[in-house]
Amino acid sequence: MRIAHISPGAGGMLCGACLHDNTLAAALMRQGHEVALIPIYTPMRTDEADVSEPKIFFGALNVFLKQRSRLYRRLPTALTGVLNRPGIIRLLARGDATIDAGFLGDLTVSMLQGEEGNQAQELDELVRWLRDDYRPDVVHLSNSLLLGFARRLRQELKVPLVCSLQGEEIFLQDLVEPYKQRVHDLLRRRAMDADAFIAPSSVYAGVMAEMLGVARERIHHVPLGLHLEGHGGPRPVRQDRPFIIGYLARICPEKGLHLLVEAFVELALSRGPEAVRLRVAGYLGGRDRAYFEKVQARVRSAGLEEVVEFLGEIDRPTKIEFLGNIDVLSVPTPYHEPKGLFVLEALANGTPVVQPDHGAFPELLAATGGGLLFAPDQPEDLVRALMELRDDPLRRQKMGRQGRQSVLELFDDTLMAERTIKIYHGLM
Repeated sequence: MRIAHISPGAGGMLCGACLHDNTLAAALMRQGHEVALIPIYTPMRTDEADVSEPKIFFGALNVFLKQRSRLYRRLPTALTGVLNRPGIIRLLARGDATIDAGFLGDLTVSMLQGEEGNQAQELDELVRWLRDDYRPDVVHLSNSLLLGFARRLRQELKVPLVCSLQGEEIFLQDLVEPYKQRVHDLLRRRAMDADAFIAPSSVYAGVMAEMLGVARERIHHVPLGLHLEGHGGPRPVRQDRPFIIGYLARICPEKGLHLLVEAFVELALSRGPEAVRLRVAGYLGGRDRAYFEKVQARVRSAGLEEVVEFLGEIDRPTKIEFLGNIDVLSVPTPYHEPKGLFVLEALANGTPVVQPDHGAFPELLAATGGGLLFAPDQPEDLVRALMELRDDPLRRQKMGRQGRQSVLELFDDTLMAERTIKIYHGLM
């Protein structure tokens, strides 16, 4: 089967959606399918082998200028196309440019308007390449914010169109009015142009069915899958060193690092700073530097600088080593996380997790038995769960082993690819 998978790059950031899309495309290729993983806005960034196409559509600078300038929208593609070159876009992505909320809302509206939006010329280029050069059997959009493409793609290509759902409602919550309502209305209208949707968890399928105004039956549940090569098994329980708590996610308020630090401070006061350690890894963008400075200040005010380590962004081998050498992972997201890829990565290395009782986490832990849930609105319950695992190393080891076995059986990338292909075939 020939598959066109359209996925937005996230600038210089490692994002869960990019990792998921690249893993899925690579697994489909290994099964003998032809896949064009097509980046839009910026090149994709992943910690595994990048299988995306070298050509970029809807280059970030072109999208920006066509939103800002009516004159620029009238220029021929021969002149504007040069700004879609990956090298130029990578240079731009090195910075941490901030865009005001009003412009972001206006741009989101325009992208969802598709053939009627300010980026219609960019859509023409994508349609032309897919129709005349690649000729796919199915088109797969990475998230619902790309649904503005769907109508033209279906009309021109006459193939099924599938759309993944990967946490975009979090972005929508931050939009300001009047754009927030306009985007919501456009999403519900454009959702009618997709043949099917794919969600990473059952609970998120229900959330998005309501948001998009589509029947729940149109949203298929395909669990996340990991490329398990390199991930190690459970390590022996070590009691000759402090209890190590790990955090592996983007450093931002949405992921809840501040909540984990508060719980760690309480744990250090209760058990003594010599008995615990906190290791933090993840991407830090310019928008969140002030937030991170506050987190660091809290660590200093508690006198725990010597037992808290900030590693920054790490590559795949370092990530696997990191996960294999902590005792528990916790990313206490205040928002209802739809995916939780970091949970599966921890379990693949035999490391149990402590997560809030909302979003995809109850579903993941029910399937794997690899950790504990805590009441999300009760910080003391996070402390309680961490203390339970700290004080019971045999229970930690049992959860780690059970979690790893469940990931091997239920959440590998081969299964994810097979489930996705079954949906494609059903539509064809």
